[in-house]
Amino acid sequence: MSNQTHDHDRLMLERATRRALRGHGEAEPNPSVGCVIADADGRVVGEGRTRHPGGPHAEIEAIRGAGAAARGGTAWVTLEPCNHHGKTPPCVDAIIAAGIARVVVGSPESNDFASGGMARLREAGIEVVLRPDVDSVRRLHASFHGRVSTGRPWVIAKWAETHDGALSTPHGVSPWISGPRSIRMVHRERGRTDAILTGIGTILADDPRLDAREVRRRRTPMRVIVDPDLDTPPTALILKTAGGPVLIACRNDPDDDLHRMRSEQLAAAGAKILPIEVPPDSGMRESASENLRGRFSAGRLGSLLRHLAEDHDVATVLTECGAGLLQGLFEADLIDATLVFTAPDTGVKGAPPSPSPRDLLHLASFETIWSGRRGDDHVVWSQRRT
Repeated sequence: MSNQTHDHDRLMLERATRRALRGHGEAEPNPSVGCVIADADGRVVGEGRTRHPGGPHAEIEAIRGAGAAARGGTAWVTLEPCNHHGKTPPCVDAIIAAGIARVVVGSPESNDFASGGMARLREAGIEVVLRPDVDSVRRLHASFHGRVSTGRPWVIAKWAETHDGALSTPHGVSPWISGPRSIRMVHRERGRTDAILTGIGTILADDPRLDAREVRRRRTPMRVIVDPDLDTPPTALILKTAGGPVLIACRNDPDDDLHRMRSEQLAAAGAKILPIEVPPDSGMRESASENLRGRFSAGRLGSLLRHLAEDHDVATVLTECGAGLLQGLFEADLIDATLVFTAPDTGVKGAPPSPSPRDLLHLASFETIWSGRRGDDHVVWSQRRT
C-alpha cells in the first residue's frame, strides 16, 4: 500500500467518523457507525450513519445513496460490518451484493455474535484493510468496546466548577456556576443519554429536575438517585417532573421499619425502589462507614451500573452529582469520560472539596478529546485512554 493510499484511507475514515457523530444519542445501544463509499474513480457517491435500533445501519444507508455507482468502488466503515441476523440483515450481504471491491475498516467488532464480517468479505473476494490506528475512530467506538468488555454502561461525569475548583458558590451568591450557553449544552447531552445519575446530597441541596428542556431530545433519560437511606423527599421536583422514570438505589434493609416506610412513600410518589446488594463474586468489600457517609461502596456502585445495563438496556450514563459520589466513582474506576465546565475568574472564591474532581481527574489516565468555550465558560471533554 502506498503512502498516498494510506493517508487517503485515514482521511476517509475521519470523514466517516464525522458522519457517525451525527447519530450521537440515536443509535445506542448499537454502536454509532459511519460509512463513506467512493466509486471506482474515487468520487464519493454515498455516505451513511447508523440510525435508531431497528433502522438502517451505516453501510446500508451509504449503499442506498451510492446505488449502482458502488460497484467496483471502496467503502470506508468505522466498525467491522456485522455478520449476523438481528433486527436487520447482515451488512456484509449488502456489501457483497453491491459489488464493492475494497473495504477499509477502522475498528474490529467486539461482540462475538456479530463478528466475522471481515473474514466473510475476504471469502467473497473483496479486499479488506483494517486501520486501527485512526485516533478519531478509536475515540468514537471507545464507549461501545468499553460496554462490551465491562458489561456496564459508559459513564460520563459532568460537573461545573468555579475558577478555583469549587463545585458550589458561597451563600448569597447566584447558585449557577455555568452560563446559559453551557447550561444549554448540558441539556443537549441529557437528551442524548440513557440515564442521569445523581446522589442524595444533590437532591437535598438543589432539588433538581434533571430533565432535558428546550432542546431536541433523542432520548428521554431515566433519572437515577443514589440514596442509601431513602432520604429523598416524596415532594422532590424530580418526582413531579415529566420525563423518564425515577429509580432510587438504596441499601437492602427489609427489616428496618423506617426504611420500609420510606420505600412505600417514595413508590407511591412514582419512584422505583432498587435495593442494591454487593455481588459475592465482585471482589469488592463494603466500607463499614458507607451508610454513615451516605455513600455507596465501589461494589454497590458497580452493581447499580450493571443492573442499569442488564435490566434497562442503558448504554450511557451522565452523572450530575456532588463531590462525594464523584469521588466514589473515580476511586472505583467507573468513570469513562468527563465533561467539565469551568467558569471565569469573577473574584468570588468557593471552597473546593478535597480531593476535588479536578485533582482526581489529574490522577486518572484521561486524554482531552475536545476543548473550547461556551460563552464565558471553558469546556473540556476528556476520555479514558484506550
